[in-house]
Amino acid sequence: MALLLAAGLIFAGPLSRWVGGNARLSTATTVFTGVFVQAVPFLVLGVAISGAIAAFVSPEVLRKILPRNESAAVGVAGLAGIALPGCECGVVPVSRRLIDQGAPGAAAFAFLLSAPAVNPVVLVATAVAFPGEPGMVAARFAGSLATAFVMGLLWSRFGRPQWFTPRPRGHEHRSAGRSRFETFTEAARHDFLQAAAFLTVGAAAAAALRVLVPATWYQGLSHRLWVSILVMALLAVVLALCSEADAFVASSMSSLPLLARLVFLVVGPAVDVKLFAMQAGTFGRRFAIRFAPATFVVATICGTTAGYLLVGAR
Repeated sequence: MALLLAAGLIFAGPLSRWVGGNARLSTATTVFTGVFVQAVPFLVLGVAISGAIAAFVSPEVLRKILPRNESAAVGVAGLAGIALPGCECGVVPVSRRLIDQGAPGAAAFAFLLSAPAVNPVVLVATAVAFPGEPGMVAARFAGSLATAFVMGLLWSRFGRPQWFTPRPRGHEHRSAGRSRFETFTEAARHDFLQAAAFLTVGAAAAAALRVLVPATWYQGLSHRLWVSILVMALLAVVLALCSEADAFVASSMSSLPLLARLVFLVVGPAVDVKLFAMQAGTFGRRFAIRFAPATFVVATICGTTAGYLLVGAR
């Protein structure tokens, strides 16, 4: 670390002149810095809340408040995501613990999809990233919550517990034996490092897209709404951004239709490459290869519908 800092101080001047002398590099640096700096405060707030939930809110509490009726439990669990935010990665093991403690799978998966997408931190970040566009906030909330509800109800109808990988006997939560402060700091540290890494990749991707992709490509997509929606949905899966920071990446793609960028925000927290890997490791490969594609289709449809109604075809 000390060597990197020393190298940065030594080469700061030449590097600054080199970047400043290249218009494309200068633009890319500006986009990267803007996206990263705007997103970091919301990222910090989000991981602090996530750590507090890990330390003070047990899955047992959630299980006890869920109704016995499975459809009603899906609704309650989906709405619980508003009050109990968490990053996509942190919610996956929480959902598995809920199932292990007797909660219906449909309710656990509704919570899995809603918690990272409809909590106040994400919605405020979306409002800041898209000033003057309140419809984006409402449409993101509606599309993401609808995705959680629909996937929960689909699981209650078609899901099979046999798709889960059995848990090893004697499995215990990783925080067992720790104080609440230790649990908080460990959860917040883990979530921050993981989310910051994906934010860096996302900001770099946004910068690269701005300078490497010809403007005519964006103009072509702007006139092909349905193609742009599919492209942005697939891009959300590949980039695998943190839900507390993805709005700033989406807002930087200003040449693309607003509706397509909304679909990007609805699909990303619901299904991406890192979530697929985590779900395969937590629930089993047979579950992931069924749940992830279905979630992609449902999130794309729900995001498009909510966006069309609340934002319009623009």
